[in-house]
Amino acid sequence: MAKLIYSMITSLDGYAEAAEGDLGRGAEDEEVHTFIGDTFRHVGTYLYGRRMYETMVFWETAHTDPDAPPHIVQYARDWQAAEKVVYSTTLESPSSAKTRIERTFDPDAVRKLKASSDHDLSVDGPNLAAQAIAAGLVDEYHLFMTTSVVGGGKRFFPDGVRLDLDLVQERSFDSGLIYAHYRTR
Repeated sequence: MAKLIYSMITSLDGYAEAAEGDLGRGAEDEEVHTFIGDTFRHVGTYLYGRRMYETMVFWETAHTDPDAPPHIVQYARDWQAAEKVVYSTTLESPSSAKTRIERTFDPDAVRKLKASSDHDLSVDGPNLAAQAIAAGLVDEYHLFMTTSVVGGGKRFFPDGVRLDLDLVQERSFDSGLIYAHYRTR
């Protein structure tokens, strides 16, 4: 059975999306990007909301930039190899290969996908992840915390949810970014 992984870059104060501006420094360097690519290379399916998908679809063509460094080309190739499911009521058609659109998030369908998949799944974006967390579907949490406190925005963890987690791995990077990997108990 595959695991469902929730992973995002967050501010130090726990926001996956800042109310104003970006999440701060730390995630843009090659060391971090290579680590992210290596950590999630085994993911076979990405679950996205529309906004996160529209951000991530960049990877469909990132490898075509003649100045793209090898770690960017590798991440693009890994992303292209994976299946993508986009949950959206407004998106008419996908902008990438290996992508399908679902109109609603169905926890039972995701449970079946986890049970039948040979590779792990990733849920990306705080709104969609909140639905997966509330349904008890998320098995692992990977936080990449920047060096900034942003004071507001969309939280990594939804309000009203209690989770007891075990720390599996942690790492700090020269950029100041901190990685923490947790598993549900």
